[in-house]
Amino acid sequence: MGIFNRIYSDYLMPSRLEEYERLLKTALDNGYRHLTLPEYFDETLAGTDTKKCFLHRHDIDTDVRTARKMFEIEKKLGVKTSYYFRLNTLDYELMKEIHNYGSEVGYHYEELAQYCKDHHINSAAEIKKHYQEIKKIFTSNFLNIQEKCGFKINTIASHGDFVNRKLGLTNYDFITKTLMDDLEISFECYDERLFKNMNVILSDTHYPTYYRPSSPFQAIEEGHKVIYLLTHPRHWRTAPMENTSDNFKRLWEGFKLR
Repeated sequence: MGIFNRIYSDYLMPSRLEEYERLLKTALDNGYRHLTLPEYFDETLAGTDTKKCFLHRHDIDTDVRTARKMFEIEKKLGVKTSYYFRLNTLDYELMKEIHNYGSEVGYHYEELAQYCKDHHINSAAEIKKHYQEIKKIFTSNFLNIQEKCGFKINTIASHGDFVNRKLGLTNYDFITKTLMDDLEISFECYDERLFKNMNVILSDTHYPTYYRPSSPFQAIEEGHKVIYLLTHPRHWRTAPMENTSDNFKRLWEGFKLR
């Protein structure tokens, strides 16, 4: 990504929230149901012949204020989606509002990558020796979030970090069925069972392309049965202070792990 494009995306880009509302309306106008990921997962496990549906996952990596604005648009249109919050973006008031509305609230976790940063580990073989300790940290974080939310957290989604790319390991590499059963977690968002019946899997991205590998508007126009879209608030509205802080944090963490 070029420097100009990054600067434009982080500091100069006009709000795309009108486009976001138009996207939701377009899906509704074309007969798509907006389901949370657990709703879709339950239908898939039950073998239900799923009608046209638009699945939307928000990873709240940064910028909770834009996440709230997206949620307000969804409430206006009667749309349900799924939100995943990192430790540094937890907003319990918003999380409770989303849950009470009927959308999904989950944990966007990154304990493996964070452990590498905290302990200056840059080897996949080395970090695997610490999986039991990472499980304990994850469990503590998960239960603490759940307690403060005041409702059951049922799903989790692995965060992607430069450390994961460096090591060739995902943040869900330490997650086991036993761990999930103990915490009564229904699924991890990269569970193959969740994806098996999806026709189109899309994500938002930086200016100037905005979507990859293609536009959700195109997927709707083509009439695909199950459309899955992953979004991040920072691609829809600039948040200069949050983006500056996040960019400097990445630079510093990358420097320490060289």
